[in-house]
Amino acid sequence: MAALTVTAACTACGACLLTCPTHALIPDAGRLRVRDDRCTRCGECVEICPADAIRLADDTAGHDGDTDPEETR
Repeated sequence: MAALTVTAACTACGACLLTCPTHALIPDAGRLRVRDDRCTRCGECVEICPADAIRLADDTAGHDGDTDPEETR
């Protein structure tokens, strides 16, 4: 399964928040957090992001829960 990550390139424009059909992206202290339990890895946010700051990658770590944007910096 692919993991969704938000990189430091994020400008917090909010385009992904409006696009995500499952509301998996949540603003948290000026950053975005991915709710892995809601994310279906549809890629809508990846396509809409003007800063190209959202990535889908193979989840080789097998993490669960929420993805902290600090992990990608």
